[in-house]
Amino acid sequence: MSALAANASRLRLASRERRCVRAPQGFTLLEMLAVILLIGIAAAAVAVSVNQGLASARVSAASGELAGALRATRAQAIVHGEERTFDVNTRDNTYRVGDGKPVRLPSGMRIGITSAKEDQVNSYTGRIRFFPDGSSTGGHVTLQRDRRRWQVNVSWLTGAVSVADQGAHS
Repeated sequence: MSALAANASRLRLASRERRCVRAPQGFTLLEMLAVILLIGIAAAAVAVSVNQGLASARVSAASGELAGALRATRAQAIVHGEERTFDVNTRDNTYRVGDGKPVRLPSGMRIGITSAKEDQVNSYTGRIRFFPDGSSTGGHVTLQRDRRRWQVNVSWLTGAVSVADQGAHS
């Protein structure tokens, strides 16, 4: 009987061990909340990165359009054989080719101009003049959004227009 009692004792012990060891039933609410929080943090980081990339693309596109308008002004001066002007209004954040319609920059962007003193029409309007031989009075126009800045340069000797990424400034 002692062998029987020993077997019965082992069976009871094995049965208790099987009841104590449980298979996983799923995730706890705390684990689910932690995963959702991590996904939210990752999504926020991606959104900030995408937003900064879009802002930079807007400034880049605006500087390209402005450079194109400057080149067109120079071409008009050469083709028509007479002086043409390119005006920048820093108060209204606009630029204008000659007597044309002003072009407004996208919201949140600022424009600045450095040009010859005699081409400062008033405290908020500057001008770059292009001559029939292709030369100009020279200067540069700066576009800025937040800390991102681009500079469109105009050579006084040749009237050539170039765009320089000034990067982030504080």
